[in-house]
Amino acid sequence: MSQLRQPSEFPWQRPRIGLIDVHGPIMQSARVAETVRALGALAADKRVRVVVLDIDSPGGSAGLADHLHLAVSRLGQTKPVIAHIRNLGLSGGYLVACAARRIVAPPTALVGSIGVIIARPVVQELMERLGIKMFVSRIGEHKDMMQPWREPTPVEAEKLAALRDEFYEWFIGRVAEKRGLPLEQVRSYATGEFFTAARAKEMGLVDDLGDLDTALDMASEMGRVPRNVVHIRPRRPLLERLFSPAAASLAHHLAQELESRLQVRVEYRSGG
Repeated sequence: MSQLRQPSEFPWQRPRIGLIDVHGPIMQSARVAETVRALGALAADKRVRVVVLDIDSPGGSAGLADHLHLAVSRLGQTKPVIAHIRNLGLSGGYLVACAARRIVAPPTALVGSIGVIIARPVVQELMERLGIKMFVSRIGEHKDMMQPWREPTPVEAEKLAALRDEFYEWFIGRVAEKRGLPLEQVRSYATGEFFTAARAKEMGLVDDLGDLDTALDMASEMGRVPRNVVHIRPRRPLLERLFSPAAASLAHHLAQELESRLQVRVEYRSGG
């Protein structure tokens, strides 16, 4: 009589490597929320012994990049995480990578662009040409300081600069802590410029040079599991599920462009 198979013998119960993508600008709250949800699921899945992040991002919203960074850090408390920078790991994209235990990238990938951008459109002159006036009723001296219909006052400009500096110090502090580098050394790198991964490795911003296979081999060794990879893809936002990928992508792009033109932005994003 044949013996019953032990649970560990069933393919769906074997230890595995989790692979998750962080691709494109970090600008959509819904997409980031789905990625964070997927990271949480990987943390809870006992079959997943180690996780590889496949990153290809120029960065984006400072708040959303921080959200991903913290989610990856939480995941790293339960199991090893390796970041693979496929092509771009810039600004907020690099911040996400920093939360991993190790960073792997091919020699010509672009890494860095550590810095902060605060962008605020001013359409006051255009409104005057069009004969458009704004009536504003406010409580709070600076309640409309982010609005595009007027120039910021000198005091407001100082407040925005202080906000920028706070984001900047938090960013370089995270990089210094996660990479084990002196704060002032990271500050010297944090000019907004980016570097090849080969140069970034010399600077201590990258650990190993290699491709995704390199990262998966490293994960297999680190997690002591065979290369049994499960590729987790966060659920697509509603617009992408309702329409074709091309139409949804165009709609997202137009919506983001309009939003970016009309509101203040605090970004960990490459200026290129």
